[in-house]
Amino acid sequence: MKSLIVFKVGETFDGISEKIGDFEEWIISGIGPLPLPIHVVDPRNMVELPSIATVAAAIVTGSHSMVTDRASWSESLAAWLRSAISEDIPVLGICYGHQLLAQALGGEVGDHPDGIELGTIHIKLTNDAKNDALFESLPEEFAAQAVHRQSVRRLPERAVLLASNAFEPHHAFRVGQSAWGVQFHPEFSPAAMSGYINELANQSVDGESCAEASSSKVLPTLEAATILPKFAKVVCQRMEIGK
Repeated sequence: MKSLIVFKVGETFDGISEKIGDFEEWIISGIGPLPLPIHVVDPRNMVELPSIATVAAAIVTGSHSMVTDRASWSESLAAWLRSAISEDIPVLGICYGHQLLAQALGGEVGDHPDGIELGTIHIKLTNDAKNDALFESLPEEFAAQAVHRQSVRRLPERAVLLASNAFEPHHAFRVGQSAWGVQFHPEFSPAAMSGYINELANQSVDGESCAEASSSKVLPTLEAATILPKFAKVVCQRMEIGK
């Protein structure tokens, strides 16, 4: 049977993972029960990526790395994503994965001119989101968790913008009917978000942003979290199995 691949392209802080796990665990938990095997693959340690013929869908995690560094493993994964999308294989990129997907398809990624977006934020849907498989049932404005310094500065030519806010104009997009990128983190719990705010504050990184975000201002983001099971539902529909 084909499998859902979770490309693990980074780790959270040790202080967070020791308590509540890491990106791939949060994603798998957020997906929920799935009648497909899920395999976690770290492309940073692989000579050859999985054969597309064996893959039902792919999710690319977040990372503390920067897409603009164009690491060799990242460029190889970008090429793999292009091939997967050309075969109409469902793909979901989260944060780093969102940016890598955009770059792979001809968009532009760079430092955000206003620095870091951190904490529980509010995002608005575009009109195009009303007919999107992942976003159509979300309210026009919803809360989500975010932590990023880089962003998609220009969308790929064929991309459809799905969500934005005053800070980040490209919080979510879709290319075709099978590939999505989300800058926000649907897999983050309030504990994960608070952990990031505290870790960055302890490292004296982005002190002003940490003060503005404050772990006391972190809220549950149940609507944003629905992106993961909805993606899984799309995958199952493509495979003609139940979810």
